[in-house]
Amino acid sequence: MTEEPRPGRANAITDVDGVRVGHHQRLDERWATGVSAVVVPEGATAAVDVRGGGPGTRETDVLHPTHLVQQAHAIVLAGGSAYGLSAADGAMRWLAERGHGFPVGETPHEVVPIVPAAVLFDLPMGEWGNRPDATFGYTACDAATTSETRQGNVGAGTGAVAGSVKGGTGTASAVLGDAALPGGATVGALVAVNSSGAVIDPATGLPWAVGLELAGEFGLRPPDAAEVEAARERAGSRPARRGTSARPLNTTIGVVAVDAPLSKAECHRVAVAAQDGLARAIRPAHAMSDGDTVFALSTGRSAPETDDRARWASALDGLCAAAADVLARAIVHAVLAADPLGDVIPYTGLYRSVRE
Repeated sequence: MTEEPRPGRANAITDVDGVRVGHHQRLDERWATGVSAVVVPEGATAAVDVRGGGPGTRETDVLHPTHLVQQAHAIVLAGGSAYGLSAADGAMRWLAERGHGFPVGETPHEVVPIVPAAVLFDLPMGEWGNRPDATFGYTACDAATTSETRQGNVGAGTGAVAGSVKGGTGTASAVLGDAALPGGATVGALVAVNSSGAVIDPATGLPWAVGLELAGEFGLRPPDAAEVEAARERAGSRPARRGTSARPLNTTIGVVAVDAPLSKAECHRVAVAAQDGLARAIRPAHAMSDGDTVFALSTGRSAPETDDRARWASALDGLCAAAADVLARAIVHAVLAADPLGDVIPYTGLYRSVRE
């Protein structure tokens, strides 16, 4: 199974058929937080893998492979720590108003939208009490399109910090060719990077996952030695917006989507593998102060074009490997796209020579 960029596509999770993305954020002197919604109104098979020691999540138990509900209708990623979970209420309302959800009655409007959610800790980046609520989730869903590709200080990554540099929202995609998958498959990821671990190799000044780039998409060169040395002195510090150290409560949260037809259990395998990509791009990962959580969605409707279980297992392995790669690449994109916020310096500000 080959993995490559898709000509004419956006290198984003919205390259996956059936996936819409919407963001809503507030960023000013008093606010630095937001919400990202991955919207699949007609439903997509869904699963989740939670690896961090301090997760903030909602509706993750329903995604267990043995439980009744098979599909989710949106995934919400939010800032605001546990307070931000209320953003999912707004996403549910948006979906219910349009009749999207798990049917529980005889009429079309009698539905319960399934909206799993995960949050990250960005409270030190704004004034206390300024965090996402239900209106953020509703607005993010209302803004969702199949062409959304913004990265950096947007959505759930607005107030994010990645180690000692500014974090943010990132996305990536890849196309795989395999005869067991009708027309091949597209795999995409959306991630909000707010890690306690570093995204940069201190020895080189380059992102840990830079070796995963396809067709030179990152466009980086090794930074000057003086910049690498200066950055080492900052290593280990986690800045807040106004120059004080932030509490070590962090979390990287994301969604991986595929347009191949997967069962709930197979989606879970994709989510598990995608966490490997997180660990390649962030070191250390899955700490007690992180809530690292990755959701997986399958929008595929047609059955695999094979009855050979060994062949299908090989195709699934390819999807899992691609999920890890696209999530790692999305993490790099998030860091490269981030803008400064108060005293928090972005990667491209700390290592200016990487783009010269």
